[in-house]
Amino acid sequence: MPRRPMHMSDAAKAALRTALQKLRTDLHAPAAFPAPVLEAADAAAHSPRLPDKDATHLPLFTIDPPTSKDLDQAMYLERRPGGGFRVYYAIADVAAFVVPGGALDAEAQKRIVTLYFPDGKVALYPPALSEGAASLLPDQTVPALLWQHDLDAHGEVTTSYVSRALVRSKAKLDYAGVQHSIDSGTAEESVALLRDIGTLREAVEAARGGISLTLPEQEVTFEDGSFRLSYRAPLPVDGWNEQISLMTGMAAARMMLDSGPGILRTQDMAPTHEVTRLHRIAQGLGIDWPHHVSYAELIRSLDPHDQKHAAFLHEAAGALLLKSVYKSFRDHDHIPEQTSHAAIAAPYTHCTAPLRRLVDRYAGELCVASCAGQAPPDWVLAALDGLPITMAKAKGSAADRQSVDLVEAAVLMDRVGGIFDATVIDTDEEEVPPNRREGQVQMAEPAVVGRVTSADVDLKLGASVRVRLERADPAFSDRNKKILFSLVQDW
Repeated sequence: MPRRPMHMSDAAKAALRTALQKLRTDLHAPAAFPAPVLEAADAAAHSPRLPDKDATHLPLFTIDPPTSKDLDQAMYLERRPGGGFRVYYAIADVAAFVVPGGALDAEAQKRIVTLYFPDGKVALYPPALSEGAASLLPDQTVPALLWQHDLDAHGEVTTSYVSRALVRSKAKLDYAGVQHSIDSGTAEESVALLRDIGTLREAVEAARGGISLTLPEQEVTFEDGSFRLSYRAPLPVDGWNEQISLMTGMAAARMMLDSGPGILRTQDMAPTHEVTRLHRIAQGLGIDWPHHVSYAELIRSLDPHDQKHAAFLHEAAGALLLKSVYKSFRDHDHIPEQTSHAAIAAPYTHCTAPLRRLVDRYAGELCVASCAGQAPPDWVLAALDGLPITMAKAKGSAADRQSVDLVEAAVLMDRVGGIFDATVIDTDEEEVPPNRREGQVQMAEPAVVGRVTSADVDLKLGASVRVRLERADPAFSDRNKKILFSLVQDW
């Protein structure tokens, strides 16, 4: 599932520099890479393990934000003779550079994922690899895990295969440019096919009951001494590109389930109380969600250009992402009972972002071994049992979530004492002991969630209320109380 994108203007970064640095400190985000790790990265960059297979003839291209250098994926799309499509999907081969048990590996085991903050990132691997020798940068011959997916005319996958190969990306494209070229009819055929394949895969996803959350980007600016928060809607190409990654993650999961050892990304169905809470949030934002309409149908009906719809998509993403877990297994006798990912509505694993996520390196090795009919490397099998525990320690979701909390507090800083219309979306009545005088409210404009207290009356779920903003402090130690309201008018 995607992380919450956030773009912050330079002025906003400067105004929040101290608070953002405190956030990194509170999360114990790693500092600079130790000298031995940087030295190991430089050495690895000059001596990777190179595969025998040469696929540099494929005119691969990448699609990423314009400033990105850590490019995990490149693709080439074509029509198959007789109908259907073929997708070549190259994934950075981090294992070609990282020696198991070496300095790079040991540091990656500590960092686990790349952490993203509004003013920068804390990388999983040093730039010499993640933004250099291992990245699928244009006109650079690099080792990769090259997937080949064959699809029928309806977008259903018929076969998938992955092997190591040398690849060479021919172009670094960005989302806006790709969207414009496709819409204007000027895109090369391989790029133009992304729309055809992407829309077919979206239809396949809808048919199986899956949900894709291509999240709006939060835009944070600082003008005339005040912060402003808005949402930038994603482009259709964001969703089409995501479908290629999802297709690969599902194919990888199926390989593991068929062949033996594996690690899955699973998710249970959202509990009833969480769906009820999301219904209340929708109500508070003025979004019509009839009870006969499923969650998946609602998500697909929302317009991310609408600020309130965008706010709901962000809240829905938070509800989903926190419930996904990794599960590993060594053979068919130990496959977990739960193998599916509820939002995707199929078995799924993470394998397409090894420059930014530790687990993907292991998943890639398992799939290569499966396709080659070989046993996985010993270092993969040795780590398999403990990998879910390691990944559970990752702080990526916390960094995303707390960055949002910090920014929303900053947006309201100059409005303390103001009165707002809001909706009660949660209460503490399920706590021990129950407390119906405290909970959460969501404002419609700006679409911010905060804690609320009531001195005289119980809070009622779904109620429209008037609240006074008592606190909006990005630096407040308790992230759950950076924003605090009090009830000033009941229903």
